[in-house]
Amino acid sequence: MLLRANVMLLLTAVIWGFGFIAQHMAMDHMGPYFFNALRFLLGTVSLLPVCWFLRKKSTHPVATGKQFWILGGVAGFALFCGAALQQVGLQYTTAGKAGFITGLYLVIVPIIGFYLRQRIGWFTVLGAILATVGLYFLSVTEGLVLGEGDSLVLVGALFCAIHVQIVGYASKRFDPLKLAVAQYAICAGLIFILALFLEDVSMAPMVDAVGPILYAGLVSVGIAYTLQIVAQRHVEPSRAAILLSLEAVFAVMAGWLMLNEILSNRELSGCILMFVGMMLSQFSGRKKRKEDSSKSVGDGPTG
Repeated sequence: MLLRANVMLLLTAVIWGFGFIAQHMAMDHMGPYFFNALRFLLGTVSLLPVCWFLRKKSTHPVATGKQFWILGGVAGFALFCGAALQQVGLQYTTAGKAGFITGLYLVIVPIIGFYLRQRIGWFTVLGAILATVGLYFLSVTEGLVLGEGDSLVLVGALFCAIHVQIVGYASKRFDPLKLAVAQYAICAGLIFILALFLEDVSMAPMVDAVGPILYAGLVSVGIAYTLQIVAQRHVEPSRAAILLSLEAVFAVMAGWLMLNEILSNRELSGCILMFVGMMLSQFSGRKKRKEDSSKSVGDGPTG
């Protein structure tokens, strides 16, 4: 099951990486807040029929408890803060620096996990460090001086890390699909409020950008974020963060395949380092499986 969960997280990173193309295309027709509000709203609506169809097959607690709504609300708020702060920060910094700083949740997630007394293997720590260095090579082509926009993006990265930790905790206790719907709806509502005050909200841009909106809503949110929630029932937050950070690698690959962008030797080196970091993080998972297996054998009947 761990292998399947890792594949889910890797597929999530692929979808998010190629989603940058859809977001780039949509920005020609509408503001970022309106676009994000629409895609999270569409993601919410797309999951409602699935939840209804699977309602009798669910083995999780009924999603009406107080703890569910607290965790769903906190997850939705963290998702909203991460997306909004990153978008505001992008107005004052470069996309490369913003991408690197956002990716620092690679390091923030295990730091939070340390204070929460989560077990973090040395291979995971080493993998996170290598992936962070690779992300720097991949994203930053100029000097990294922390300015106003960079600070906003850094706070957004903190909320991204908090979101990964919340999902890792909540997904083991509640139905992943219902948890997804709750956080998407809250995030969509908060971003839509920003869009109403700061951007032009009308039907015309929705029609012009229908393709990117459908991909971002149905695939990037409806499928990818849900895969993340389901997969994190079986993968520790620190290793999940490393796998999800490969979004940056697939974004570069998407630009190369679809926009004819050229990859420099520095970017290729960054991609390789991130993949090595991802592979190293898996050794912790293999070691833990062996220990769990040995423990289960030792705890068995002795005759």
